[in-house]
Amino acid sequence: MFTRISIHSVHVLDQDEALDFYVGKLGFQIASDVDMGFMRWLTVALPSDPDRQILLEVPGPPSLSDEVAAQVRDLVTKGALGVAAILNTDDCQKTYDTLSAKGVEFTEKPTQQPYGIDCALRDPFGNHIRITQPAEGPVEVTEEDIARWRGDSK
Repeated sequence: MFTRISIHSVHVLDQDEALDFYVGKLGFQIASDVDMGFMRWLTVALPSDPDRQILLEVPGPPSLSDEVAAQVRDLVTKGALGVAAILNTDDCQKTYDTLSAKGVEFTEKPTQQPYGIDCALRDPFGNHIRITQPAEGPVEVTEEDIARWRGDSK
């Protein structure tokens, strides 16, 4: 059966702008940049995990019709496609501070969670990205945690 995930696709609206963000600000490196004629195959990877890549894909042919691609672009800009990636770090606060200094805008500041410390941002197109410093040891989630995540007030 399967042994690993090698490439995950994230929809972006401009691949050069995506490179500026993912490579220039987040610290990814270019894994492949190939003009295939009908599309540009552009993948990035973390230097610490070069075998797991993100395909920075512009919605359109050949994988999507023009009509569907327009709908996907609209959903991307609204941030409606869910979490694009969860990136792990050894020090969430330090990562937040470093990226903030580079001009990255966060939607959530580092916050202690039962599973660790995490924060959130959006890429220039609207994709959600979470940065997590995982907790050590077993994680216990309480009813209060679940209510808070749902936005329930007690």
